[in-house]
Amino acid sequence: MLLGNLLKEITYESVKNYMDVEIEGIGADSKHAMSGDLFFCFKGGEHDGHDFAAEAVGAGAVALVTERELPIPVPQILVKDGRGAATQIAAAFYGHPEKKMKIIGITGTNGKTTTAHMLASILAAAGKVCGNIGTLGIYYANKEISPDLTTPDPSFLYRVFADMVQSGVEYVVMEVSAHALYFGKVDGIAFEIGVYTNFTEDHLDFFKTMERYAEAKARLFTENRCKKAVLNFDDAECLRLASICENVSSYALENPADVFAVDIRENFEGCRYVINLFDELYDIRLNMAGIHNVYNSMAAAACAKLLGIGLPSIAEGLSSLHRVSGRLERVAGVNGADIFVDFAHTPDGLEKSLTALKRHCKGRLICVFGCGGNRDELKRPIMGGISARLADFSVLTSDNPRYEDPFDIIEQIEKGVRPVTDNYVIVVDRECAIEYAMDMLKKGDVLLIAGKGGEEYQEIMGVKHIYSDEAAVKNFLHSKFSEKDSKHES
Repeated sequence: MLLGNLLKEITYESVKNYMDVEIEGIGADSKHAMSGDLFFCFKGGEHDGHDFAAEAVGAGAVALVTERELPIPVPQILVKDGRGAATQIAAAFYGHPEKKMKIIGITGTNGKTTTAHMLASILAAAGKVCGNIGTLGIYYANKEISPDLTTPDPSFLYRVFADMVQSGVEYVVMEVSAHALYFGKVDGIAFEIGVYTNFTEDHLDFFKTMERYAEAKARLFTENRCKKAVLNFDDAECLRLASICENVSSYALENPADVFAVDIRENFEGCRYVINLFDELYDIRLNMAGIHNVYNSMAAAACAKLLGIGLPSIAEGLSSLHRVSGRLERVAGVNGADIFVDFAHTPDGLEKSLTALKRHCKGRLICVFGCGGNRDELKRPIMGGISARLADFSVLTSDNPRYEDPFDIIEQIEKGVRPVTDNYVIVVDRECAIEYAMDMLKKGDVLLIAGKGGEEYQEIMGVKHIYSDEAAVKNFLHSKFSEKDSKHES
């Protein structure tokens, strides 16, 4: 696309060093800049993209989008908001693929990933071609892209959108993080439906206050952002939004709502209940445990119904989904005990997962967990207190310590544990912590390994080391039983 044609579609302040160059690609990472690229410069986090503009031009970038003029002899599009311009330009460069599919955006502190996968499964059961974008990666048309950010940056997001259109995708289910909303990554997308699962404490390292965090999430439901809203009426923030949103549909278990569940039966294998979906009744079977997954399934069902999907397909889609990686997932059993891996990394998430397991635990409930480094410190003792109160024994360990000392993080968690119980131990190495907990297991016990879920790395001092909780469990079981076999044979 010629730069001149691109300029016709976007808002900008002025252009310096104008030449009508051919734009062959777009991006904001100088390490990946290529010949013919238009490079975006904006300040973000610890870095200022303007400092890397010369490097991008050296790699072949032929033009820049900047918030200030730079002493570099290439065309420069000067804008007030570099991030906003990047979103606008990405949409124009790829021919506005966001307008050629129905896009459903799901936000909320917890439940985004599971709800998205449930809805994608329902759409597939109804014969629709669906794409899924979120924490576990991007899936569409037999393609899979490894996860990076929950909501990708615009230059990559719109490239994926464009390929989805080429691949015949009709519907896109995407998780929309508070950070993505704050930075305007999804500005310009007219969502067919916006879903709000819940609002609890998280990301206060960035947003500082719950009010600012709430404001960011609420941006999904501002005027002209989404045609319809699906809100959890058992959540106070969703109730507040309902008073200012139009075209609201609701789901709940405790308050009156358009969608609700009765006759709920649950165990470790999953849940069964009768859904009342806009006054239609149907038996629902889930292969995932926990009342929180009843909520997630109601949100997905409400969405599907608003998209014109019938109840038989909704029930089929929910029952055919056998797992969502690392979401209260039973990964093994040993000595008559059950081992679950879960992504729960917030106070609310940990409480819900422990409560779901405790309800059916016949022995001891053991919890292995830690808290991420360089993130919200306030939640650390809170999560410690939750584990101390609900679990019979806690193993405090590391979880992506990043640039912090893991033991310092654990000490903060311990402040919430000590006043409640002395039934805990500190094992800093996460794999060793899991092995310690597994050695404790007896018949009827349940082990919850929380915090990482399906993540396949442990981030330490800026390096992502290959690591998986599920793999740690299976490696330990393999070595333990191999050792027993070898002793028996000798």
